[in-house]
Amino acid sequence: MNGAPAHDSHGNETVTFCIVLPPKVNSTGVWENTSSQSVILNYSLPLLELQMLLIFLVTHVIYSFLEPLGIPLFASQMVAGMILGPAMLGQIDEFKVILFPPDFGVGIIDTTAIFGFAIFLFLMGVKMDVKVAFRTTRSAKVIGLLSLLAPTLVGCLVREVFKEPNQTEEIRIERLVGTTIESLTSLSVIACLLSELKILNSELRRLALSSAVLGDLRSLFLVVVIVFSKNWSKSHSVALTNAGAMVDFIIVLVFVLRPLMVWIVRETPEGRPIKEVYIFAIMLIALGSSMYTHCFNQSPLFGAFLFGLAVPDGPPLGSALVDKFECFVSGVFLTLYVTTATMRADPGKMFCDPTRLKFSAILVVTTFLAKFIACLIPSFFGKMPFKDSLAFALIMTSKGIVELSHLSTYKDRKCLLPRSNCRLLQMQLFIVPILVKSLYDSLSRKYAGYLKRNIMHLTPNAELRVLACVHRPENFAGFIDLLNATCPTIESPNVVYVLHLVENGPCHSGLHSSLEARTRVGSSFENFILAFNQYEQNNWGLVTVNAFTAISPPNLMHDDICTMALDKQTSLILLPFHRKRSIDGSLEAEHNVIRNLNCSVLERSPCSISILVDRGALDRRISRTSLKSSRSFYCICMIFFGGKDDREALTLAKRMAKDPTVNLTVIHLVAEVSRNVLDWDMMLDAEELKNIKQREGGDGKMTYMEEVVKDGPQAALVVRSIADGYNLIIVGRRYGVESVQTSGLSEWSEFPELGIIGDLLASTDLERRSSVLVTQQQHYFNRSRTALHVSLLISILLVTHGQSQPILHCSGLVSHPTSYKVIPRPSFTTFTNLASKKIKNKYIDAFKIHG
Repeated sequence: MNGAPAHDSHGNETVTFCIVLPPKVNSTGVWENTSSQSVILNYSLPLLELQMLLIFLVTHVIYSFLEPLGIPLFASQMVAGMILGPAMLGQIDEFKVILFPPDFGVGIIDTTAIFGFAIFLFLMGVKMDVKVAFRTTRSAKVIGLLSLLAPTLVGCLVREVFKEPNQTEEIRIERLVGTTIESLTSLSVIACLLSELKILNSELRRLALSSAVLGDLRSLFLVVVIVFSKNWSKSHSVALTNAGAMVDFIIVLVFVLRPLMVWIVRETPEGRPIKEVYIFAIMLIALGSSMYTHCFNQSPLFGAFLFGLAVPDGPPLGSALVDKFECFVSGVFLTLYVTTATMRADPGKMFCDPTRLKFSAILVVTTFLAKFIACLIPSFFGKMPFKDSLAFALIMTSKGIVELSHLSTYKDRKCLLPRSNCRLLQMQLFIVPILVKSLYDSLSRKYAGYLKRNIMHLTPNAELRVLACVHRPENFAGFIDLLNATCPTIESPNVVYVLHLVENGPCHSGLHSSLEARTRVGSSFENFILAFNQYEQNNWGLVTVNAFTAISPPNLMHDDICTMALDKQTSLILLPFHRKRSIDGSLEAEHNVIRNLNCSVLERSPCSISILVDRGALDRRISRTSLKSSRSFYCICMIFFGGKDDREALTLAKRMAKDPTVNLTVIHLVAEVSRNVLDWDMMLDAEELKNIKQREGGDGKMTYMEEVVKDGPQAALVVRSIADGYNLIIVGRRYGVESVQTSGLSEWSEFPELGIIGDLLASTDLERRSSVLVTQQQHYFNRSRTALHVSLLISILLVTHGQSQPILHCSGLVSHPTSYKVIPRPSFTTFTNLASKKIKNKYIDAFKIHG
């Protein structure tokens, strides 16, 4: 029998009704009562099934309309909750009686949803690598800190402005919690949004996730402090007891449970899955952790998440847990949780109290702007383009499932009023994804890089990270000989990531470690592992090798390569040429799949790339007897025309020349008409060649030659004349670069991926035995602001030097003349010496901004 509902200050209703014990779970079907077939809804299981069916149906119907706009699934789930809740269908009595009867309501489905959400948070903790927070970049640390502090401070300021003389403790707690929730930055929310927007492998994604990890941990700490302060205000002893219990729980996690799980990983044989009994035991401990934290006045979600952080991420344990449970949890339980949590909000109640409505609106707007600006400014000054900075700041301000869970949890703890949940309607669910999608093209900018990941901009003693992509056994020897020639040292070692590319159908695509892939690719993989392991042993302490295998269809292989290059932060990708030639120059094999792959990587690579045309001359044992040169040195030639690709190739050649057994010859082909003209690229070229000219003849290991050519055919004759005297010839790709030295040669180019000179050296018409390395520097996104500063500086220096029209052409800024005559021709050092020491120190590195 129903009684009159009673109300408390938080708007919760108390309803008295009769229940049947034992509870009725499963019915006997519609034939139990033919006169009233809806009797089956008096049983909890059929009612739960009908509620779930209705939620999934409404959610996916809405999502089918919102998905083309780029709006994530989470927003559709919330809209479904509002439709089924008090705002719309919940106002219809017949609907409420049938779907949410008083004796059941949303209690059963709500419990099911919270249970599933606890498992979801546990899996989020498993996938989160806490160590990332301590080894992330400086910019990510700054953004992660500011994204939490800025909205928190602004929110506190708003609270003080709207503080009332006789403000109750309830309102104070509510506003404090509201400020905290608006300040949160959640890793899982940002990861889901990036996945929905298909921003999967770009550097923007890396920066967003790295910053979110730091923000997430700091937010977690802030929430714990708020719960402790609330308990402290009620009872000091209870607060201390609960805090002590949580400290004990963390100690057990760190010193007992995690070492136990590490032991499980260590005891699992290589390449074998984790035993099922361990999986079940870990899930039971996760549920037990939820119960433990709930017993000490903490959210059960908190315990599951903390235990997830203690589980070793990645294979074999972390990956096994995610693979087994994530699909069902994300597809079923998460939808139920979002929808049922939103159903508890009543938007109509938000207008009952104009004062609180005004405070909530101002708080949401000001904290949003504070976080947006706090993320926009550091990212923009961290050399990210302005549009990308806007997209990044919007992503960092996004709200989602974690904020919703905090709202629901604090409402259950009576820290928030039910109408506070209506702020969810203002959480940029629709605006943020649409704006991000319009600002950031996820396809063309998929692997966009803002940092200089190339050889030229490495610090003198930095390690050289190389991604070597091998297809066939004949690629192994050439790559190993080339890597040996890069002269690794203790101060500047080589870190080589070897990616074995295996062609397969689309259903078997994926990136695997060496242990996972060994059984799938057979003996060729064993030979591949042995070859590079031997290379590491021969250079012990100087070289580190990590082997991987990508099993994917040909049209997706470039994704595997670019993703690994971005994740491992490599400076150079090594690719094999699609034609295999013997030592005498004859053609042995041709693979068009490899050629198409090389072209795709050249267009998308997040770092510099080199394509190796291997003719066997890199093997020193063979080259000393087969090449015309009778010297015992390893002879390398670098053909220099100018431009950023040639400067990158020259930097690699100079690294090789540090080997005492290497002789380097740099041949600079200069256009006859440009000898008295100086432009931006020529200044940078001169600076890179300065070291070669100074060392020429000193120890006999470096030789600089300058040849003046009037057109492309004459340059081709020079190249042909020197093409057979070296073990290795290094050139820049210079694709799309028009110059006098190569005029008339592009029409005869057979392989554009090698550039004009690389194509000439790889041609079948040129029967030479030297191997060829074609290098392309990374295409990173550089803002014109720095180029403008440099242009203005050079203008000042040239005006000081007596030039009347000094403006240069740089980074898309075109002004009067793009070149000027200099009489006499000053050097780069002359320019910089004209400036004051302060200006020189500020801008000296900027002259290399275009690399």
